[in-house]
Amino acid sequence: MTNQHGTLGYFESATGHPPLHEECMKESSVAGPRPTARQKSATAERGLGGFRFAQAVLPCSGEIPPGTMDGKVSDDGFVLLRARVKIRKDGSVVTQTEQKTFIVGIGDDGVEGLTHQAIEVLQRAGTVIGPPELLAKVREEVSRHGPIREVAISGDLDDACRAIEEAEQLPCVVLTSGDPLFYGVARYLCDRLGKDRFEVVPHVSSMQLAFARVKESWEEAYLTNVANQPLEHIIEKLRTADKAGIFTSEDYPPARLAQALLDTGIDYFTVYVCENLGSPDERVTRGTLAEIANTEFTSLNVMVLVRTQGVPDRPGKLQRKRLFGNPDVAFHHNRPSRGLLTPKEVRVMALAEMSLEPRSIVWDIGAGTGSVAIEAAQLAKEGKVFAIEMDAHDYQLLVDNAARFGVTNLHPIHGQAPLAWRDLPDPDAIFVGGTGRQVAGLVEAAWQRLRSGGYLVANVGSLDNLMAVEQAMRPHQPDRDVLMVHLARSQQQLDRLRFESMHPSFLFVARKVGAE
Repeated sequence: MTNQHGTLGYFESATGHPPLHEECMKESSVAGPRPTARQKSATAERGLGGFRFAQAVLPCSGEIPPGTMDGKVSDDGFVLLRARVKIRKDGSVVTQTEQKTFIVGIGDDGVEGLTHQAIEVLQRAGTVIGPPELLAKVREEVSRHGPIREVAISGDLDDACRAIEEAEQLPCVVLTSGDPLFYGVARYLCDRLGKDRFEVVPHVSSMQLAFARVKESWEEAYLTNVANQPLEHIIEKLRTADKAGIFTSEDYPPARLAQALLDTGIDYFTVYVCENLGSPDERVTRGTLAEIANTEFTSLNVMVLVRTQGVPDRPGKLQRKRLFGNPDVAFHHNRPSRGLLTPKEVRVMALAEMSLEPRSIVWDIGAGTGSVAIEAAQLAKEGKVFAIEMDAHDYQLLVDNAARFGVTNLHPIHGQAPLAWRDLPDPDAIFVGGTGRQVAGLVEAAWQRLRSGGYLVANVGSLDNLMAVEQAMRPHQPDRDVLMVHLARSQQQLDRLRFESMHPSFLFVARKVGAE
């Protein structure tokens, strides 16, 4: 087969090896004598997979290119090759450049916002595939360089795959919004058709632009799209988030989403609605959730939510209350919960190590807002739990949380240990939480009151405090164990799953054997 210049173009190896060397794909326009008929000739017969086996004579440096089925170098510097090539219906051979499919990111500003490389790719395009609105943005630019074929596709990525496979006018260009690799179509197409087939020409994503406009980092932000995530799931994630970026939709525009958050008690975010990013009519609106809920916006927008510092999480509706291991957001907090509440997973482990029985007497020293004490009370439902807390605000939240969970065998005590436990009955189990240096002293003092056979569990957040507790308890020679708990919780980021590491903490567990 010959093309209009009289030479064979791109070869693909029949054995799956790399394509022919570039030096063996030079066209006949290079300096030197015009190729003879023999040098331009090729024969072909139909092969498998839409390819044909072709035999051709090409100028070569004297080496047989790797990946060819067979080859022989002649005395006059030409090589006879037999390889697998892709040939159009009109008999022309698809060149190496034409075989590549380009995925080009487009912003709201269309061609004006494209790089020189992206414009060059569009100018060489034979077939352009993309949503109708993106095709319209580049139509004038690509049509001035010759006839092209447009293929409009919807959100079904299988349509894009079919359009690429069936494209006759090459090269093929696929248009996508923003950065094709930022949760875009590029990942799907590369996984489906192979990475080697594509070249990606990115554009700044609208999410990147949104965070840039409001001058906030987004590396730790919760990112989501209301078009493909349940609203209830998004709201629960936002309840504990510090920062979030949200692709809205026609069904859930900013006003409706803001109202949904307010309806569930979430009111502690400053909201930025970024419209038409990158276009001449770009606009960024800042407001509270209440203000955004009463404002209309254009359909092309991204919401950025930034939490007001120091505001605690608002617990959601208590549904299907668990005996233990309730979500952190089920409890009222005085401050944002991160690092200041015994996390659910640590709480479960601590309660298990305390070996509670239905009639157990339990002390929770430094109870905070009561998450451990409340679940201990649910486990020891015929016993008593005494929750000691010295901070007045936390003590009131402890009382509120106990009422919220309906535990009547929990007895909140507003006071400072060890004086606060002086008149309490000796416990079967003790939990000590806290971050101060006094933890070791409290552990040792509480140990004196623990009944024989009982368990003491101390949760500390630093190695220094752990060593202090270990040293204080060493003279008592308890049956003890230490656990380091280092967990990561999953976080859905659009169509990907990532893990957010929690602060490591330590559980000191000691069992009192015999009387001291």
